[in-house]
Amino acid sequence: MRHIGDDERRARLGVRHGLAAPVADTLAAARAVTCLHATEPASVHLAAWARSGASRDEVDAALYDDRSVVKQLAMRRTVFAFPRELLPAVWGSASARVAGQQERRLAKEVADAGVTDDGEAWVADHLSLVEALLREHGPHTAAEVRAALPALDARVTRGKGTYQAEVALSGGVITALAASGAIVRGDNDGGWKTSRPRWTSTAQWLGAPADPWPEPEAYAALVAAWLRSFGPGTEDDLVWWLGATKAAVRAALGAVDAVQVSLDGGVVGWVLPDDLDPVTAPGHWAALLPALDPTTMGWKGRGFHLGEHLDRIFDRNGNGGPTAWWDGRIVGGWAQRDDGEVLVVPAQDLPAAARRALTARAAELTAWLDGDVVRSVYQSPLAREHLATLA
Repeated sequence: MRHIGDDERRARLGVRHGLAAPVADTLAAARAVTCLHATEPASVHLAAWARSGASRDEVDAALYDDRSVVKQLAMRRTVFAFPRELLPAVWGSASARVAGQQERRLAKEVADAGVTDDGEAWVADHLSLVEALLREHGPHTAAEVRAALPALDARVTRGKGTYQAEVALSGGVITALAASGAIVRGDNDGGWKTSRPRWTSTAQWLGAPADPWPEPEAYAALVAAWLRSFGPGTEDDLVWWLGATKAAVRAALGAVDAVQVSLDGGVVGWVLPDDLDPVTAPGHWAALLPALDPTTMGWKGRGFHLGEHLDRIFDRNGNGGPTAWWDGRIVGGWAQRDDGEVLVVPAQDLPAAARRALTARAAELTAWLDGDVVRSVYQSPLAREHLATLA
């Protein structure tokens, strides 16, 4: 069995994720890591800049003009920005799973709230109504959907304790439709740091209907893309990343003829059959990545790049904050002063070369942001502590 140690895994990460050397543009950046994280709108722009140097306008052009990169609710009920060609696989696998979960949840909520006696029929009817509204009358914001279909302004209670809130039914219907691929986030009425999408028929946005692939082929394609970007990885990594079952992951690994390899620590990983050649270290490199970046979050088992920094980089819910990287390892985080200056916050002693390289990247990011301040809700404990000392 081929052995791929942690040193080579870090080399693969640097080379394949567009971090050791820049890739061409936003689309190439998304392909490098299968998809860009998009829960926070600014993270797409920051992740593309980190890998390609793309300007904010260039990222917007990929999202809204060329539409080569498309935001889609998918794995773990999270929004990602996918290369357009991968969408049929996503719709047929991870997104379909999320859509089913959302529809079942909404059906129970409307029945429990007394909105209807038949939750499943109510959901099916209102999914069709919203889809028809957008298809026949063009893009709408969520508020405009509620105005056009007043029944969706009814409220249900979600969450418990301090997290309990009354939410409009329109949110659940739109979420389920978006997961299914029937509608997409179209033009954004907010700035690059704000998400105010105009919900749009997928057929109109992409010029073709959303035709998901059959589930087995869809999962196989998504697993192959992940292995190309993140391999070697374990079965547990893939189950976590996909938000899928072990059965689905095992079937997909078999479908792509994935090959077992041994990893440090006696763990078994998987790679594609044409990916067994050694990857050599690309030389020194430094990177500043946004919160929840795919490279930070891509594996369940992150020890090979995170080391002992879990509690300083990740919050209690497992969300990774903005990170500073040196040669394939997370060595700290980054934050911004109120005036926009980017500060590197080390989590360990760094060699002089790393300090110089990360300081240079911070200066480049400060210039790129041009006075804009990004306040991630997923800021790392390390950076929060540092910012508190500056207050």
